[in-house]
Amino acid sequence: MIRYNLRCEKGHAFESWFQSSSAYESQEKRKLVNCPACGSAKVERAIMAPQIVSKKGREAAAPAPAPAPAPAGDVAAPASTPLLMAQERELRAKLKELRDHIVKNADNVGERFPNEARKMHYGDIEHRPIYGEASPDEARALIDEGVEVSPLPVLPDDRN
Repeated sequence: MIRYNLRCEKGHAFESWFQSSSAYESQEKRKLVNCPACGSAKVERAIMAPQIVSKKGREAAAPAPAPAPAPAGDVAAPASTPLLMAQERELRAKLKELRDHIVKNADNVGERFPNEARKMHYGDIEHRPIYGEASPDEARALIDEGVEVSPLPVLPDDRN
């Protein structure tokens, strides 16, 4: 699962969960992604910047929303510098390492993920590491119930 910060043509900002980046792109092309405030189907991804964690806090970093891009017509200098590119490569390598570790050491339960996670949370089955698929609504429902879930990192070079 991947969370995107989105913005409609009228400037309303919101977020939504998608199975993958290609799932988002497919839904966007079919005009299935709509602004909850105004219903507009003219939606685009807002820029998201990762939260960098120091060596002291080796906890998983959650993506944090970045400022929205400048409106068309405004000109800004490129933000990429060699240092930022090196940090981005390092972050991507760490995210890939994390995802590969989870895939290697957990059971893929596919579409059964929400049910399996609930059963473990409520003690109906033994706890074990799992991953799988959940719709944005299913993921929110799990979180609302207190079930600890996190999306697997999806990287730009991933192909589905």
